[in-house]
Amino acid sequence: MLYKHLRIHQIFGANTDVGKTILATALSRSTARIHKDDPRSVFYLKPFSHVARFSGPSRHKIHSTCLYQLNDPSIYTHDQFLTKIRNHIGHIARTCSSNSSLYIETAGGVHSPTLSGIPQVDAYRSLFLPTVLIGDSRLGGISSTISAFESLLLRGYIVDAILIFKDEYYRNWEYLSEYFARKDIALTAIRPAPPRLSDPEEDRYATELYYRITCGEDGASGDGEMMSVVQHLDQKHLERLETLESMPRRTLDAVWWPFVQHGIVGGEKGVTVIDSAYGDFFSTFNHKHRHEETIRTDGAALAQSLLVPQFDGSASWWTQSFGHGHPEIGEAAARAAGRYGHVVFPLATHEPALTLVEHLLHRGPGKGWASKVFLSDNGSTGMEIALKMAIRAAALRYPSIKKPVSKVELGVIGLKGSYHGDTIGAMDACEGGVYNSSVEWHRERGYWFEPPTVGIQHGVAVVSSPSSDWRGALDTSIDTDGVSLSDAGMRCEFPGSDGLSSVYDVEGRMGSSLARLYHLHISATLEDLVRKQGRAFGALVIEPILMGAGGMIFVDPLFQRVLVDVVRSRSDLWAEALNSAPPSGFDPTTPAPTYPPPHDDMWSGLPVIFDEVFSGLYRLGFLTPSQVLRTSPDLLVLAKILTGGLLPLSVTLSSQSIFGAFWGQKKVDAMLHGHSYTAHPVGCAVANKSFELMGELVNKGEEWREARARWGISQDIDVSSQPSSTPHATGVPQPHGVWSLWDPQFVKDVSHQPMVEDVMALGTVLAIRLNDNNAGYQAASSEAFLTLVRTQLEESQPSEEFPLGLHFRPLGNVAYLMSSLNTPGRVLRLLEGAVIVL
Repeated sequence: MLYKHLRIHQIFGANTDVGKTILATALSRSTARIHKDDPRSVFYLKPFSHVARFSGPSRHKIHSTCLYQLNDPSIYTHDQFLTKIRNHIGHIARTCSSNSSLYIETAGGVHSPTLSGIPQVDAYRSLFLPTVLIGDSRLGGISSTISAFESLLLRGYIVDAILIFKDEYYRNWEYLSEYFARKDIALTAIRPAPPRLSDPEEDRYATELYYRITCGEDGASGDGEMMSVVQHLDQKHLERLETLESMPRRTLDAVWWPFVQHGIVGGEKGVTVIDSAYGDFFSTFNHKHRHEETIRTDGAALAQSLLVPQFDGSASWWTQSFGHGHPEIGEAAARAAGRYGHVVFPLATHEPALTLVEHLLHRGPGKGWASKVFLSDNGSTGMEIALKMAIRAAALRYPSIKKPVSKVELGVIGLKGSYHGDTIGAMDACEGGVYNSSVEWHRERGYWFEPPTVGIQHGVAVVSSPSSDWRGALDTSIDTDGVSLSDAGMRCEFPGSDGLSSVYDVEGRMGSSLARLYHLHISATLEDLVRKQGRAFGALVIEPILMGAGGMIFVDPLFQRVLVDVVRSRSDLWAEALNSAPPSGFDPTTPAPTYPPPHDDMWSGLPVIFDEVFSGLYRLGFLTPSQVLRTSPDLLVLAKILTGGLLPLSVTLSSQSIFGAFWGQKKVDAMLHGHSYTAHPVGCAVANKSFELMGELVNKGEEWREARARWGISQDIDVSSQPSSTPHATGVPQPHGVWSLWDPQFVKDVSHQPMVEDVMALGTVLAIRLNDNNAGYQAASSEAFLTLVRTQLEESQPSEEFPLGLHFRPLGNVAYLMSSLNTPGRVLRLLEGAVIVL
């Protein structure tokens, strides 16, 4: 909350009994002296008091309020507590004069709990108010003051000033002045308050005299040192406003954004200035109001906050898992930074990296199939690494009689609409499109199937494809019951309340006519590519379940499973492409898609890469999409959500047989790929904390339990199940059904809207595909749609002082919203309400 006309500072204490209320009163009185002719300019708020009777600085034109006291019988939640504070600030902003100040005094020390049990340092964080810290002048006060400051610092607070009593015996202010000067924070030592006197009248007189001297009132002898503090706080307020106002222009002058055409930005109003972020919200500088503040006829400024909360609708490019500014994530990062900083990794190890790797292999997505983990810095490079691993393994498995291994051109098999990153190799593993076709070095290396997709249309789960290629795969042995084929494509409906769960019951669909159709189509296509076109391949690369950047494409999981099975069953075909003999153990009489791999660990056919950079780690409601496909990859890439949305880190999980392709006695045969910041301890420590928090959500999360119940799933997620007996099955359990944090009735209702082609929701993701003749990444319909949602959201809030905004990233004709794993249901219901009325 930020106003031009109302400077707000909250006051924290390094401990109890450090003089917080005395100095808060002195600040208030000094401020009132500056505005002595204005009766509505100085305000003091005590959100809650530990004492039974509150008495604040109510004299000298200071308006004092305490919202809750120790003996208050009312019981409130944390949200109600914050709402009451916000409403009180809003009331002050509406009624105060044009140049006013508000001091909010906390109770006890920075970690003293509120009545709801939350430490104050966390309880007030979402307000993000500039802070004055009252230091401790007593024995041990240097340590407690610095500790309190660091607690505020770790949570991102702006500390504008530090005040401390000038105790002549311990002289803590001398050390602390130098300490905080190095951090460019002003510390002011204030004369100590007089001791409490037994006679009430004498005590009141001595206290009043102290304030008059400290505040420089009525010609009292003294330096009025508190006046300079007030002036400093006024200056810091102006500097913050000036910085925020200047940032759009400075950004346009200096920054080159990714995925932005700067020629159509539209000037300063196109720049979102994020002052802070907490939970699911950005606190953004309000361009609309920064030049519109006017003065009412009674002299009071209109109450328009310059900071507006905006829901982070893209989860900050799909990275957020526990919201911004999560204190435990921040603590994990700080701990590792303090213990290690960054250390070299080759032929070395450290606890955060080793703990992460072992978790991924034994309790995480690699359970039951992976044996090694390669760490890198982001999803794109993680995919580059996986591609190098897969292609090397395939080249060694199928040696060409014409070319050495290093000269064999092996492409990938993938899906249209895929996206694996922006590095050259990752781009080459995708079909040419908007992301890569304009890149001069890009060259398509592979073949990409048009995948059937899943969507809810008019309340019914539908698997469909616009391609007419399916009819060519038909023969008289296929029963097409339930599958509609025409020149317009393929369509299969799954009616009923459990229709969507039926779509994702891959094992139950493996014997269906659609599975047979997929098998024939895939087999015929691959045989044509190899035997007629002379193509050679080295890997299958897919984004399981959901292809994000390609347009939030929910792929039919049955198609992906059959594709994996066919690719793994055709070692003869991949050997034929390179004029190589099939590998030992291959039985050409074994019908597809039934195969046993030569042994449990050995990959078969081609190496299979799952790109779960976006879709993994509960983004879609389950630990890994492999749980739905009921088959594991040979290589798996994770990133984004891995570190709780805090910083870059990627992992590439590998089976032992893929690792074996790089085993030898020559260094040139090793995996010669690395990064200066490989396995950086901060990222690994944060990832470990993220897995810990994920476990709490999965096993104890009430919001998750309620959301799963709404989708008709009563069973808990069992993360300790034994691996399936299915060949190549993942070591993690099969989910009991698909679900989402988004309400199922809302999803169904949206699917009936005339502007909607289809809608899908899994886990944290909501994707609405709009009817648009110009479908694709460059379409503008989703931006227009989400702009309307944002407007509706702002206008539907009960209090105009605190509008709830929406930040989003348009994706062609697909309007998507994405939550964190722990986004409160009440927030999602607000968003759903804004969508459904359009």
